[in-house]
Amino acid sequence: MSYLKRDWDPLSKERRAGLLREVITYFRSAHDQEIGMLAAEEILDFFLQTLGSDLYKKAINDTKMVIRQNAENLEVDLDLLIHK
Repeated sequence: MSYLKRDWDPLSKERRAGLLREVITYFRSAHDQEIGMLAAEEILDFFLQTLGSDLYKKAINDTKMVIRQNAENLEVDLDLLIHK
């Protein structure tokens, strides 16, 4: 299989190959259907393009929340130091 790096694809070559194997295995076991590498690539690309930005936005928002919570905890800790 030749490897074509897509500009929008965040996956490493190794991760992409693993996911393609998983797509092929899923169709074989869940639907008793054999699909080839090209079909698996089209399915994977469809989901990456369709869901990629949503997953990215969710990750950014989750990160913001963690940072906000850590900043609040730091503020409380600093206030406790001041009032000792």
